[in-house]
Amino acid sequence: MRVLLLAAWLLTNSVVAREPVLFNRDIRPILSENCFECHGPDAAKRKADLRLDTGDPGQAIITAGKPSGSELFKRITHADPEERMPPVDSGRALTSSDIETLRAWISQGAKWEKHWAFIPPKLPTIPPAKNSAWPRGAIDRFVLAKLQRAGLQPSPRADREMLLRRVSFDLTGLPPPPRDIDAFLADASPRAYESVVDQLLASPRYGERMALDWLDAARYADSHGYSLDRRRVMWPWRDWVIRALNDNMPFDRF
Repeated sequence: MRVLLLAAWLLTNSVVAREPVLFNRDIRPILSENCFECHGPDAAKRKADLRLDTGDPGQAIITAGKPSGSELFKRITHADPEERMPPVDSGRALTSSDIETLRAWISQGAKWEKHWAFIPPKLPTIPPAKNSAWPRGAIDRFVLAKLQRAGLQPSPRADREMLLRRVSFDLTGLPPPPRDIDAFLADASPRAYESVVDQLLASPRYGERMALDWLDAARYADSHGYSLDRRRVMWPWRDWVIRALNDNMPFDRF
């Protein structure tokens, strides 16, 4: 039993060791939570003239590939609480998982990444389709490639009635009425689906459906919802949001 447990532990750790540690995904959140308050963008609060939120900290605190030779790693693992970072009086402390993630990142070369918002998007290479009959567009190629890597097959195509129900729920939150189902099934034109989508986008129900997320985020309600639950005059803003979405208002004006 011990041999099996040891083998499982070695296998797990070998997989983890090969897993690339990414700065934006794995490291930036640790530094943001524990270090940026004193070593971040605010010059008035910055300590020791050290920045960890940019690719140029101003000091050689990291030796790529060598955690034990990196001042950053030495300070977060220091035995003396007075020397260890983050400081005790900050109320923050790195977990053992955080420390291991930082160690792995430095061991893998400590590659820096800009914040994702400032990385220019690049067009990915469209994967080749082994099953050329299934994909209908570029997005399908990516879906199919991932399914094939996992040894899975695409689900069967939905029939036309199911397709109409799905797009109707997606865009209006309502099922299609029977007359619309009959009309769609009777329409043999190649643009039948596109025509239905255009009709749903032009429906006032579209704005009502799309407004739900915005209203929920703003905690919209027609009443206070507490104690006497008095009503409040919030509906004009609700109607404005719905109209804006139905009118396709540009996002910079929304």
